[in-house]
Amino acid sequence: MAKVKTTFFCQNCGSQYAKWQGQCTACKQWNTIAEEVIQKPEKSNWKPQGSSTKRVSKPLKINEIDTSQEARLNMHDAEFNRVLGGGMVQGSLTLLGGEPGIGKSTLLLQIALKLNYKTLYVSGEESQKQIKMRAERINPNDNSCYILTETKTQNIFKQIEALEPDLVIIDSIQTLHSDYIESSAGSISQIKECTTDLIKFAKETATPVLLIGHITKDGHIAGPKILEHMVDTVLQFEGDRNHVFRILRAHKNRFGSTNELGIYEMQGSGLREVSNPSEILISEKDGELSGNAVAATLEGLRPLMIEVQALVSTAVYGTPQRSATGFNAKRLNMLLAVLEKRAGFRLGAKDVFLNITGGITVDDPAIDLAVVAAILSSNEDVALPSDYCFAAEVGLSGEIRPVQRVEQRILEAEKLGFSSIFVSKYNKISIKNTQIKIQLVSKIEDLIGFIV
Repeated sequence: MAKVKTTFFCQNCGSQYAKWQGQCTACKQWNTIAEEVIQKPEKSNWKPQGSSTKRVSKPLKINEIDTSQEARLNMHDAEFNRVLGGGMVQGSLTLLGGEPGIGKSTLLLQIALKLNYKTLYVSGEESQKQIKMRAERINPNDNSCYILTETKTQNIFKQIEALEPDLVIIDSIQTLHSDYIESSAGSISQIKECTTDLIKFAKETATPVLLIGHITKDGHIAGPKILEHMVDTVLQFEGDRNHVFRILRAHKNRFGSTNELGIYEMQGSGLREVSNPSEILISEKDGELSGNAVAATLEGLRPLMIEVQALVSTAVYGTPQRSATGFNAKRLNMLLAVLEKRAGFRLGAKDVFLNITGGITVDDPAIDLAVVAAILSSNEDVALPSDYCFAAEVGLSGEIRPVQRVEQRILEAEKLGFSSIFVSKYNKISIKNTQIKIQLVSKIEDLIGFIV
C-alpha cells in the first residue's frame, strides 16, 4: 500500500508547507493555506501501450538536433489557427481560460464539430444531452466527435485507449480527479496529478490535448501557478457578456508568437470568426457627429481601426467628472492637463466622458492623438471628417511622438478607405505612392489647425 500523508497547500499559488501557517510566504496572501490528504501513486494513471521498457534520452550536439517543422493539425478555424501559430502541434497541451459564460466550451465544441478526424470531448460539467443540444445548434450534421461525461482520470484513459482519438478536449481540468489522490476535485494536488498524467499521455502518443481552466475573481487561472508552467500553450478568452465580441489571446506559446489574437462574434448559432474587425468596430452613422474620432491601433500584430467617442460638457455639480470606458482614466487626465497647459483649452471646469466603442479595452499609446481629437471636437462642437484617422502618441510637452509599425497602420487605413491619417512628423515612413494622404504633425497646435 502507498503511504498516506497530510500536507498543506496555498490555494492561491500552490506553495507546499509542512504545517499550517496564517500567511503564505510566497504570495503574501492570508488564510489561503489548507490541509490536503495526498497519497503518492504506485503506478501512473496513463500506461503506454506496448513494452514497459522506456528509451533513455541521450545527449546530442546542438547541431545534430532535428529542427524540422513540428507537424500541426489544422483546426479549421482561421482565428484559432492564427493564435496557435498555424495549427495545433501534435503532442502539445493547451490550456484555455476565461470568465464563466464567456463561451469557452462553445468555442472548443464548435472546433471539435468542424474537424474531420476523430475527436474525444470529455465533459465533467455537462451531461451528454446538454452537449448534444448545443451541438445541434452549432453543427447538427457532425458524426466524427465523440462525447464522454466522466471525471475520473482512470476511466478517461481507458476510453482513450479503446477509442484512440486524434484530439482530446477536457472540460474542465478542475473537475477531474484521480483515485491515487484522496483530496477533492479542484484541489492543488488533484490538478497537478491529473495534468501530469495528461502531459505524459500527450507526449508519449503525440496526441494534442486541449484543457479548459476555470479562473479566479482576479482573472487568473484557478489552481497552482505551476499549471501554466506545465502546459505548452496558455490561451485567454476575453470579452464582455454585454457585447457580442470575444478576443482570443495567447499568454504563453512554445510553438509560436504570443502577439497574435483572434476575434469572434457571439451569435445564436455559435461563435463567428471576424476576419475584418475594423469595419465592425467603426459604427455606421447617417451624418457626421462631433466628438468622434477613429484611431489606428494594434492588437498584437493585427492592425485595428477603432472609434473613440468623447463628450465635453459644463460641470453641473461643481466638481468636474472624468470618466473613461475602455481607456486608462489616469492617461485621460494626463491628456486633459496637456490640452490645458500647452494648448490653452479651459477644460478644468468641464465634465469629460470618453468611450471606446465595441466594448473593448485598449492600452496602445498610439490612440492618444485620436483621444485628443475627439475631446477637441466635442469641446468646439465641430464634427471631424469621417475619413480622418489618427495614429500617434502625445507627450507631456504637447509634442506628437512616433509609434511603432506606423506603416502597417497606414496600409490598414488605406485599405478601409480613409482619405487622411495623422501621424508624427518624426516617424520614418518608407512607403510611397499611397492613395491615403499622410498628414505629418509635430505638436498639438498643428492638429488644432485641422480641427478648429
